[in-house]
This record gives sequence, structure tokens and C-alpha cells, in this order.
Amino acid sequence: MRVVVSGFMEHRRTVDATLEEVADGVYLGDLSTGDRASMKYWRVEPGATLPSHRHEHEQIGYVLRGTLTAIVDDGEIVLEEGDAYRFPSNERHGAENRSDEPAVGLGVLSPPRTEPEWRE
Repeated sequence: MRVVVSGFMEHRRTVDATLEEVADGVYLGDLSTGDRASMKYWRVEPGATLPSHRHEHEQIGYVLRGTLTAIVDDGEIVLEEGDAYRFPSNERHGAENRSDEPAVGLGVLSPPRTEPEWRE
């Protein structure tokens, strides 16, 4: 991954992110990690499922491309391109890509997280 550092600023491009398959068809890549938050770049392939899980981290995110169905305790929420989302700390959540196209987005976790607890 190309990282440009200018003074105290880091600059990373999503095209340079190294995506790692953390579940069948679910990919995560680190973009930036600070003292209080970390940013992930994610891709969920058609038909893939992000396992249901919970964590201490508050999580906010944004769907860049595609459609993803978020699964929470009280139902399902369809997230489309341009939608933002937030999962409070310790809320059980997962997601499924029920479309024919990959879903791609950004997630920010606070406090920072390096390794998902639910990883296969």
C-alpha cells in the first residue's frame, strides 16, 4: 500500500489497500489507524455473508457502490450506494449481499480495531 506522509498527515488510496478475505466473499483492508479510530475499506461479493457479531467498537460507515442488507436484532435494513450507517457499541449485526454486484464501502471503528473477533 502506498502511504504518503507529510508532517503529521497520512494519505492512503483505496486502490492501494490490501484486501484480505476474512470470510467467504468478504474482504477487509486497513486504510488508516489513529489513536482513537481505524478506517477499513470493505468489499462483499454477491451472495456473501458477513457473519453476525458484536464488538465494543462503535462503527460508522458509508456504502460507496452496490447494495448490502444489514441484519440487526430487530430486522433488516437495505443499505444502498450513498447511504451512511452506524452500529452502536455491542449491537449484534451482520450483512448479506443479495445483489448481483459487489458491495463496496468504508467503515470507521472507535476505538481502533486491527483484527475482527469473528474472523474465520
